[in-house]
Amino acid sequence: MKYLLLIHMNPDVWSTLTQADVDEVMAGHERFITTITESGEMVSTHALADPKDSAVVRIRAGAETVTDGPYVEAKEFLAGFYLVECESKERAVELAAMIPDAKWNAIEVRPIVFSQ
Repeated sequence: MKYLLLIHMNPDVWSTLTQADVDEVMAGHERFITTITESGEMVSTHALADPKDSAVVRIRAGAETVTDGPYVEAKEFLAGFYLVECESKERAVELAAMIPDAKWNAIEVRPIVFSQ
């Protein structure tokens, strides 16, 4: 089963991290990528640009509107994700707990129900 491990980031929290904390997060991602690559659970991973660089597209009453990011009214934003393939939700949760951002922010585990 495939799971999307969504990394949610709160910029207010991120701005309080020391350089040592940031280095810990980056090194933790390298270790995590190595772990899930070696276990065969890695499908892909992507880090996303800052929400201010995004656009929101809506169609309302047949009219298109495009607005600049951030894309939603929230303190947290989607910072990136890992797509993994593992045997169970429990293993996906275990993997999510290994992502270093979980120490300060949230990792959402979502099953993939359709992919092409």
